[in-house]
Amino acid sequence: MAKFPKEFLWGGATAANQYEGAYLEGGKGLSTSDVLTNGSHTEPRRVTWKNPDTGETGTTSFFEIGQKGLPNGAVPAVLDGYYYPSHEATDFYHHYQEDIKLMAEMGFKTFRLSINWARIFPNGDDQKPNEEGLAFYEKVFQELKKYGIEPLVTLSHYETPLALAINYGGWVDRSLIDFFVNYATTVMKRYKGLVKYYLTFNEINCMEFMPFMAGGVTDPTPQNKAQAAHNQFVASSLTVKAAREIDPEIKVGQMLAYGPRYTYTCDPKDQLLVMEEMQDTFFYSDVQTGGYYPNYRLKYYEREGIKLDDRPEDYDLIKNYSADFLSFSCYGSTTVTTHEVDGNDGGNFIMGVKNPYLKTNAWGWATDPAVLRLALNTLYDRYRKPLWIVENGIGWADQVSEDGKIHDDYRIEYLQENISSMRDAITIDGVDLMGYTMWGCIDLVSAGTGEMRKRYGFVYVDKDDEGKGTLARTPKDSFYWYKKVIASQGEDLTN
Repeated sequence: MAKFPKEFLWGGATAANQYEGAYLEGGKGLSTSDVLTNGSHTEPRRVTWKNPDTGETGTTSFFEIGQKGLPNGAVPAVLDGYYYPSHEATDFYHHYQEDIKLMAEMGFKTFRLSINWARIFPNGDDQKPNEEGLAFYEKVFQELKKYGIEPLVTLSHYETPLALAINYGGWVDRSLIDFFVNYATTVMKRYKGLVKYYLTFNEINCMEFMPFMAGGVTDPTPQNKAQAAHNQFVASSLTVKAAREIDPEIKVGQMLAYGPRYTYTCDPKDQLLVMEEMQDTFFYSDVQTGGYYPNYRLKYYEREGIKLDDRPEDYDLIKNYSADFLSFSCYGSTTVTTHEVDGNDGGNFIMGVKNPYLKTNAWGWATDPAVLRLALNTLYDRYRKPLWIVENGIGWADQVSEDGKIHDDYRIEYLQENISSMRDAITIDGVDLMGYTMWGCIDLVSAGTGEMRKRYGFVYVDKDDEGKGTLARTPKDSFYWYKKVIASQGEDLTN
């Protein structure tokens, strides 16, 4: 059986807002994630707010803020009486040495984590960085270096300094381009020699339906979302440019939320629906990785009367400083149709329709054994740049058994199928794949639902949905299985 390349980077992935905690320690400022409450599969997370003029307080659902924004006069705020999962998360801030040691035991070659922008520049537009924040991440990177683990650093993972959302409306304002580039440059200079791989914006295409999370946008009109995306594209290109000047060894990649779409029927209308929905995704990678604005999006802007606040040099930057590689998240596929489907209970992420050929879990997530091969071939054929799967995994309500262990055979089965799928893309199709970082390698808070019971990790963390628990770490069965997979260079996938 063919193996993965020797240089293949096996590892796991996390995000500061779901994992790091210590939300006000070490000089950190508030971020947009710090005003998000917990939720569930049926109850959406909420953004808490306050009207500084009237004193009125309230909440707006996670989904509503992406469609209508906040009430007039309201600003996001932390309020008494609500539970905010990001405030402690699973406390990597105080457990980083223990956690990295566990990663090393599994044999990790790489670890994806994010830097919280507000830990470096508490308000986002500060003149000077917060030294205590810089020092914390330096200790983390030194610890990773001790074990020979290569960090993959996301600069903005669903966190914008809250002050930028309040004072500028988030990424709608071009001022954020300079603020971000200053932040990115500060980080890349400080960690030169310690960090080789960076990603700019996590799942940048989520600006389409989660603009507050993706960019601190509080007024999500089509015009504002288009402008916010453009400003992030320019900031990303300027970050690539800065990286090449700071250290030619640094590589800056894009991070895209990606999942193949299937038609439920062979009706041509269903085929067109898939094409149009995939264009909403490809637009972001066509610009950031491909280096150009595609005609289908320019025509859409023309129809909608959207006019960007842009500069001629923006497009030169986008063309000349596109992403060095394309990384993406891919958890499964989605099936869509223009037809009414009887008995449908939703597909992945409660979008689309249920695919009768796939098994689903309690959150509607389906395991698709072909999904990564399809995704990798599509993206590699389109851009001919190295790829990196930086999120793939499955959330499950893991239980501690009477023997004190966590037997997560369902996770192993999911990963067996997905790793086989990406191996086929490499060995059969010749796709250039840099690495694989399984999502939530140590249990963390779910971004979508704010739950703890929706667990992803190889390591169980003792914490519940109300924030109670000892935070003790316990390896699951999948921990030992993944250790064997890495040691065999992906050859031994048996349970």
